[in-house]
Amino acid sequence: MDLNNLWFILINILFIGFFFLEGFDYGVGILLPFLARNDKERRMVINTIGPFWDGNEVWLITAGGAMFAAFPDWYATMFSALYIPLVIMLLALILRGVAFEFRSKVEDPRWRRTWDWMLCAGSAIPALLWGVAMSNLMQGLPINASMVYTGGVWNLLNPHALISGLASLVIFALHGALFLALKLDEPLRTRAFNSAWRLWPVALVVGMFAVGGGYFVSDMYERLGLNPGVIPLSAGAAMLSAGWFIRQRQGSWAFIMTGVCIVFSALTIFRGLYPRVLISSLNPDWSLTIYSAASYAYTLRTMSIVALIFLPLVLAYQGWSYYVFRGRISHESTLEY
Repeated sequence: MDLNNLWFILINILFIGFFFLEGFDYGVGILLPFLARNDKERRMVINTIGPFWDGNEVWLITAGGAMFAAFPDWYATMFSALYIPLVIMLLALILRGVAFEFRSKVEDPRWRRTWDWMLCAGSAIPALLWGVAMSNLMQGLPINASMVYTGGVWNLLNPHALISGLASLVIFALHGALFLALKLDEPLRTRAFNSAWRLWPVALVVGMFAVGGGYFVSDMYERLGLNPGVIPLSAGAAMLSAGWFIRQRQGSWAFIMTGVCIVFSALTIFRGLYPRVLISSLNPDWSLTIYSAASYAYTLRTMSIVALIFLPLVLAYQGWSYYVFRGRISHESTLEY
């Protein structure tokens, strides 16, 4: 395996890890105003992701940095094409981070409710836009021979992209509901399971529409075959089995299944792209690949050495933080702020 392939795989892993971890993170934020009935319960919901949310976002920052260093043309073209959605996403994430810090600064219930809704919006907007972005990567973008995006923002808001955005929004909310079922005591645990049970059929149906629409807008399924193999079929099977586990109140297995669906769905998209990193809808020959968009070999070698040293340390630290804060959150253990 050459370094171009290695770094394509590593960037994929970083994005997939981000979708899995930040997926339940977004889901918790989306459900916050609907699941909790008083201020203490809302504090309990926020505390489930309090130790993790900023660490989960590091995966995205690292993926963007690795893309910038390993495939600068991929980074430049994609961020230019998705500039408006990414700016909106960035503003939503800033709003979300501020909401975590500001909601408890004032005891006024109206102040806290306002910031709770800001946290909800700051979670829902990125969850929606990630689906829109991934759909456009599947379809291809109007990129010319000079690797320049020639379209506008309305090119990105096509029907399949909007359906995919809705699918990612609902699936992340479902993933978050199951995380809350694992982390909270009664009565919030039962409410989280009930929310998951209501979200699951919606996620299943909208996800099927997103997958089915992909056959008409992308060449990925044609490249992979109508029966694309174990990975994408396993994603669908995982979502189906999640419903059974939710019905049986087996939160751990249901959470694993929604995680498998997210991971395998993202893996299918990246596998369909390979060896391309961006598809040109104007001319297939103008698509960016892991070779045409890559940095010099010296840069890739240096990055590989740095990643070999520091990546295990980062993974060990994050694993330790999840271990330390692995317990359930109850009314008795939650402090008033």
